[in-house]
Amino acid sequence: MASMLMMSDDNVVMKQIVETHAPDGREVDVKPLLHLVEDILKRATLQIDTLMQTSQANAVSEDRTDHAGFVPMLDSLSYTIDRVSSEIAYKALGGTDGHATTVALFNMLASYSWDIKLVLTLAAFAMNYGEFWLLAQIYSSNQLAKSIAILKQLPIILENSGPLKPRFDALNNLIKVVMDVARCVVELKDLPPTYISHEVPALSSAMAHVPAAVYSTVRSVLACAAQITSLTTMGYEFAKLTTETWELSTLAHKLSNILEHLRKQLATCYQYIDEKRNVEAYQILLNLFEKIHIDNMKVLKALIYAEDDIQPLIDGSNKTRVHLDVLRRKNVLLLISGLAISNDELSILEQIYNESRNHETRRDSQYEVVWIPILDHSVQWSDRITEKFESLQSAMPWYTLYHPSLMEKAPIRFIKEVWHFKNKPILVVLDPQGKVVCPNALHMMWIWGSNAFPFTSLREESLWIEETWRLELLVNGIDPVILKWINEEKYIFLYGGDDVEWVRKFTNTARATAQAAGIPLEMVYAGKSSKREKIRLAIEKITEEKLSYAWQDLTLIWFFWTRLESMFFSKIQLGKVDDQDPMMQEIKKLLSYDREGGWAILSKGSRVVINGHGTTVLPTMVEYDLWKEQVPVKGFDLAFAEHHEKIHDVAHLCCRFDFPMTAGRIPVTLKCPECNRSMEKFTTFLCCHDEGIPDELLQ
Repeated sequence: MASMLMMSDDNVVMKQIVETHAPDGREVDVKPLLHLVEDILKRATLQIDTLMQTSQANAVSEDRTDHAGFVPMLDSLSYTIDRVSSEIAYKALGGTDGHATTVALFNMLASYSWDIKLVLTLAAFAMNYGEFWLLAQIYSSNQLAKSIAILKQLPIILENSGPLKPRFDALNNLIKVVMDVARCVVELKDLPPTYISHEVPALSSAMAHVPAAVYSTVRSVLACAAQITSLTTMGYEFAKLTTETWELSTLAHKLSNILEHLRKQLATCYQYIDEKRNVEAYQILLNLFEKIHIDNMKVLKALIYAEDDIQPLIDGSNKTRVHLDVLRRKNVLLLISGLAISNDELSILEQIYNESRNHETRRDSQYEVVWIPILDHSVQWSDRITEKFESLQSAMPWYTLYHPSLMEKAPIRFIKEVWHFKNKPILVVLDPQGKVVCPNALHMMWIWGSNAFPFTSLREESLWIEETWRLELLVNGIDPVILKWINEEKYIFLYGGDDVEWVRKFTNTARATAQAAGIPLEMVYAGKSSKREKIRLAIEKITEEKLSYAWQDLTLIWFFWTRLESMFFSKIQLGKVDDQDPMMQEIKKLLSYDREGGWAILSKGSRVVINGHGTTVLPTMVEYDLWKEQVPVKGFDLAFAEHHEKIHDVAHLCCRFDFPMTAGRIPVTLKCPECNRSMEKFTTFLCCHDEGIPDELLQ
């Protein structure tokens, strides 16, 4: 019942206050005045424990007020501020009821909006409050101030400042809450109408509470003014009254509840505005890439950093900060990744980068690489992430973004949705006008290295037209030993898998078959695309038992499979993954074989004889006696291929492709390279613990 009566009283009070409100539509930017009030109250705030140091502390503190900027505003408002100041002082001396004084002030300020009423009242209070503490700070060193201070009984008050500490703590706390509420009210008024209207629930709810917030704040200001006035008129005896401290604390508690609500609604408003601005910025990006530009600066600024206030890039060659202008009218390769980009990728990319820039015919070609690290805005920035970012940045010889936080939400959304970035690195190529000439050049870089220059989709297509299914396509740029075997026209088994027992059986059988057929055979182990640790152990066994030649550097095995996957994704990117291209069918087969069990490719020199799964290649050699008579007639390669085809036809192999969600462009449908039928689609959850990359780096 009591709470209902209080609500009823509050409603009556607010009805009376709202009835005084008759704004005439004048617009005043009160933010400079609020900043001035903040400056006064901050410098006037008394900390009892450091009273003797206040003068010195305020002398060296920074002056953040632009005095010239206040002149026009104060010309129009100074009279009103003086009137309000006098009214507050007069009512405080007379001990008038706080509500009655507040109503009087609202009548005096009837023609102003709520935010202006509040700031004008605060300015009037700040004048009196500031004068009081100015005297307190300088009276001991200034004779004029000392004389005035004696009239106001300041020396007596300050000499007995110990018991006053709870009073001033409560006063300072209330003033802090008052200023926080004032900032919220001014911020609400200042919200951009372009992005938010009063129809938005958060704003309408907040604005509905503004009259009550302004009323309670003004009541609190009057209580603060009364404290100072009473001190100077009643002296130290007044300080003994504990009821005054309780009143200040009660007002602070009530105002804190109002502040909490306003802040919550204001935060929701800012979130709403942020989303609207992000949508607008995203649309601007979409439109920018549909237009023709004279250079690439508009596009780069929209993508990387729009303002000119800082240098957003680091030059990798000398580690100095630079502006985006260094990229003007150049071909720009945007290396976009998270922090989980591997050292293998970086080392090979750097090698290709250096080869391309040092090539005789390309030195005059203006192109630059820029690393754009993408981190989700929800990720908490930690020392571990900072260390990883700085380690990657310092290792890169090209331009890098100064810090991931410079990337706004709209460009990140654009990069993810339009360029299909999903944590796996991509290299987007922009021409000197900012047009995308290749959505991801990493594939062709891995396949053809610097020969893919200038890294456009047209160049990618032309390279595929020139390419054929041959062993060099798989091992070029990886190992000169194999290229030597190819030139010598030797038979070569390129094989893989992670089952050491199968490897042992395969290599021994292959060696025995080659010896029986009298052919020169070399073998090289290429491992698997995953299970790095198992592959390392397999290489140790192969080397120890001299089963075959094997790449000792795991980076080479990573590069072999990365190139192979790049061939697949390159065709996906060009929209030709299901073309009836024999070369593409063989690449798809090999990727599928890698998913389960062993596999092997047999070539004679450069020409690939067979590309098969371990379940068909090994039995072909085990059954050598069944086809050995065909070797003198048809040759080892053709005899092997024909018998392998017979086994393959009855094997009914299953084909499987795994696409990580970070793969970017994933085909909607895919045809089986064995039977050409459309493959079924499944969702797989996999946990291999291969690399041990921290979760926060995968965001």
